[in-house]
Amino acid sequence: MIEARSLTKQYEDGVIAVNSLDLQVPAGEIYCLLGANGAGKTTTVHLFLGFIEPTSGEAVVNGIDVHREPLKAKKYLAFLSENVRLYGNLTARQNLRFFCKLSGTEPGDRDAYYAALSRVGLPERAFEQKVREFSKGMRQKVGIAIAMLKNASALLLDEPMSGLDPKAAADFVALLDSLREEGKAILMSTHDIFRAKQLADRIGIMKDGQKVAERTREALLKEDLEKLYLDYMRELNT
Repeated sequence: MIEARSLTKQYEDGVIAVNSLDLQVPAGEIYCLLGANGAGKTTTVHLFLGFIEPTSGEAVVNGIDVHREPLKAKKYLAFLSENVRLYGNLTARQNLRFFCKLSGTEPGDRDAYYAALSRVGLPERAFEQKVREFSKGMRQKVGIAIAMLKNASALLLDEPMSGLDPKAAADFVALLDSLREEGKAILMSTHDIFRAKQLADRIGIMKDGQKVAERTREALLKEDLEKLYLDYMRELNT
């Protein structure tokens, strides 16, 4: 489970990036944080990763406070950003091996790397190709393969489909669906209303660091998410 408990981040200049955020993402669910740039989505993800310290409240993964026990918590976490950072001079398989070695989860078997790359939809011809030649969609696939091999129970995704072409985005959605079925808890930040509605079991709308609304997939069958989102944005700006 991924859980925020009154999670707050206020910077020295007084700006409140995240304001008393509460949310829960149980195993086998995808939770989308929906909001414009600057809403606090990426800050929330960074708090869960331990990149920044909270002013108050807790970021919890599998019952472990990320900031009190960071190494223990990171065993259960995998992260995929908008721009996956890979080593361009290494092949897709070599990148997998390198990052798995860093996390202590190296399979030690070439076939295991190939199986992961095949599952995420990377063409076989690209397994031993240097990633500097890859498109953004191909790099994202390598990134998700790294997360899969780590076998983390909680996944944090920060705008992972931004800039992907329609085919790559559809492939990525299918991957997330399969990971949800495996019981992963997935927290994803996005500003894409269509993808949020397509993927999420629950959606939280953020504005100026606050979660201003939350809806389940079932509730959204009766509501227009785009209208709901725009109504909240207008209301808060008046």
